[in-house]
Amino acid sequence: MVFNAMTAAQAEAFGAEMNRAIVSVPDPRVERLVGLYQPAKVVPATLEVVDIPGLEPGSTAGNGRGAKLLSYLKEANALVHVVRCFEAPGETIDSVHDVERVDLELMVADVQTLTNKIDRLAKRVRTGDKVAERDVADCTKVRDALEQAIPVRRQTLTSDEAASVRECTLLSQKPVLYVANVDAMTEADSPVVHALRRLADGEDAPLVVIAGRDEADIAELDPDDRPAFLIELGLKESSIERLIRAAYRLLRLSDFFTAGEREVHVWTCRAGDTAPVAAGRIHTDMEKGFIRMEVIRFEDLIAHGSEGAVAKAGKQRVEGRTYEVQDGDIVVVRFNGR
Repeated sequence: MVFNAMTAAQAEAFGAEMNRAIVSVPDPRVERLVGLYQPAKVVPATLEVVDIPGLEPGSTAGNGRGAKLLSYLKEANALVHVVRCFEAPGETIDSVHDVERVDLELMVADVQTLTNKIDRLAKRVRTGDKVAERDVADCTKVRDALEQAIPVRRQTLTSDEAASVRECTLLSQKPVLYVANVDAMTEADSPVVHALRRLADGEDAPLVVIAGRDEADIAELDPDDRPAFLIELGLKESSIERLIRAAYRLLRLSDFFTAGEREVHVWTCRAGDTAPVAAGRIHTDMEKGFIRMEVIRFEDLIAHGSEGAVAKAGKQRVEGRTYEVQDGDIVVVRFNGR
């Protein structure tokens, strides 16, 4: 349900296969820019969302079905763990146990991945290769902790240990955003949700409460009809927007813009990315040949009404290579394309 709510993909709710979709990131600033520039084309920021069904105990061992499903998550930047927080007749829900059960399957897969690397390095270790010896020692330490039911994200790795396991793309090392899937938002303060929140707080992980069924219904509506349905449900905004913002914060993402009559385009970079790195998100040649970046803040453009008025007010800036691009920057990149 939550996947359908995010993507409007109408995927089978209890399917057995992986689903993948590209989601446009809601951003009210885009509409304001479109109103100013009247562009021929609009390109929003996007997130790729991969959904796999629930994992059965033991399914990730060897070449089982669970192992195949988890392989789809290897390239993910973060995991969104949807936890059922509503009960059906005759059932008792334990949200913490459900999280621990999935974590166990992730850790089983990670143990196998680390064991494979250790085995591959065995020959080099026998020849006295110091780098291989260090990698094996680091991987063994991480694996031992996994076998004590400690996910990698809860282990405090040194920089050397992190480097040794980086190529393994361990699943239990990925940051997690927890989603409490409730039957209705009136259940947002239920004991089951509170238990999940305590677990998330213990990991310093974000948690978003969503009524997945209602949100899936909202996603299927015409955009013009959604506000009225949200009001009917007692919501000020879609929970999916809160979920996407939480994912942005977890991944430390920022959006900046290029804007003109041809196109309004939203680009995504990491918080702290310098101007050349952010320019490289637009085109690699811009990073290689970066000269300077002309910057207008979105708020200044809206306040003054045009780029010319912003420049006249002294609010347009020219930034160099060390400038860290900020969320809401509207930029023009000057570069040497030769």
